[in-house]
Amino acid sequence: MEELLEILNEVNADVDFASCESLIDDGILDSFDIVSIVGELNDAFDVEISPVDIIPKNFNSAKAMWAMIERLQDN
Repeated sequence: MEELLEILNEVNADVDFASCESLIDDGILDSFDIVSIVGELNDAFDVEISPVDIIPKNFNSAKAMWAMIERLQDN
């Protein structure tokens, strides 16, 4: 999870990823941020985030992203 937070802070250092639970719902992250995050997560965690996975539920918080990464690593 620490590595995830480091990656997210590199993408957008102005966001408190550790506590925010509405990154998508509140428009904090835009589509460019999501594309950047997906690329970084694919590389860092050796997963493949497909278009099916790119939904608000999976990107509203760092905790949700971490759950998605763990699920994808188990597949």
